[in-house]
Amino acid sequence: MQDYKKEFIDFMLDSNVLKFGDFTLKSGRKSPFFMNAGLYITGTQLMKLGEYYAQAIHNTYGDDFDVLFGPAYKGIPIAVATTIAYQKLYGKEVRYCSNRKEAKDHGDAGILLGSPIKDGDRVVVIEDVTTSGKSMEETIPIVKAQGDITIVGLMVSLNRCERGKGTKGALEEIKDLYEFETNAIVSMKEVIEYLTEKNYLSDDIKQRLDAYYEEYGVQ
Repeated sequence: MQDYKKEFIDFMLDSNVLKFGDFTLKSGRKSPFFMNAGLYITGTQLMKLGEYYAQAIHNTYGDDFDVLFGPAYKGIPIAVATTIAYQKLYGKEVRYCSNRKEAKDHGDAGILLGSPIKDGDRVVVIEDVTTSGKSMEETIPIVKAQGDITIVGLMVSLNRCERGKGTKGALEEIKDLYEFETNAIVSMKEVIEYLTEKNYLSDDIKQRLDAYYEEYGVQ
């Protein structure tokens, strides 16, 4: 596992973004862990978060893209932070774009905020985490409606490594449905492996993680 992935796992824990305990997800699943990217709230945290995303995107997709699209609401600060970090780390100016939950009919009107998306643009979609892929059902039609564009791929911070709506993982389902690449900075398998090596996880949490992935996990 690359060092930046280990650093990112520690960063999630230090920021109180990744927690272990008892959580009920939107899907109704009872999970022994939860990740809440809304808890990245300080300048230092957002700066580091953007750098981790930028590094993962650069390593995975290279530099051949024009726009980072962050779905409202949590994707907005992630897209902004990553756009800044990408210029800082790699000297490339990319534009950020996000959607509004409701279209604005005055001033800066429309469904988008940030940069417009135009014909020929290559777009990387950036999000915190996806469990069922439901958010992509809202996001992808918005992006594709902007013109003759190419979606290079999706980058999330954590791949939960569990089934989406069917038997495949949520990221794999998105890849199959929309025909673009899907990746994460780290996977939950990598998180568990790293934290087990550090003796961070209690026996109770380990047992509950095993049971959870026995029921919901993917190969």
